[in-house]
Amino acid sequence: MIDARLKSPATARNRQPILEVLQQELPERARVLEVASGSGEHAVHCASAMPGWEWQPSDPNPHARRSIEAWRAHAGLPNLHEPMALDVTIVCPAGPYDAIVAINLLHISPWEVSEALLACAGRRLREGGMLYLYGPFWRAGRPTAPSNAAFDADLRARDPRWGIRDLDAVTAEAARQGLVLVRVVEMPANNLSVILRKNA
Repeated sequence: MIDARLKSPATARNRQPILEVLQQELPERARVLEVASGSGEHAVHCASAMPGWEWQPSDPNPHARRSIEAWRAHAGLPNLHEPMALDVTIVCPAGPYDAIVAINLLHISPWEVSEALLACAGRRLREGGMLYLYGPFWRAGRPTAPSNAAFDADLRARDPRWGIRDLDAVTAEAARQGLVLVRVVEMPANNLSVILRKNA
């Protein structure tokens, strides 16, 4: 039988630091929507560590959803739900959620996806609920490291609609949706954890 579980070396490196930030920000019991779950490795890692988190993975890509479901079947975690086919530019699933999580999404999608994600969070998070963003960002219009500048150039060569987002632009759009930046955490490999809260 073919194992459909996808595995990412980057995920293996960053999943524990991400979990630790989420544990600082979320209570032991929380309803979480993960947008663009990819392989599903983050979903399994977080749901396994925190059995009180009801984790809803999602991805618009059927190949990714097969991987998520394979990880879910392998882990057998009751708090990890069946992956949802979700494109936030088309639909925003009914909440309310305590947290919406998007890991390495903003820079590998058009800006319209960022706008849709922020609008969805503004509508579907509980009061005080958290939107968690992880990935590389510009700060004050500048890359945080030379490697990020090279990565941005590579992304834009692959798709001109992609690219590392400026944190100021993201937080300005978030504010229009009732989301306030409350914390930025420096992460490994020149990435950031960005925590926004609804009507904080």
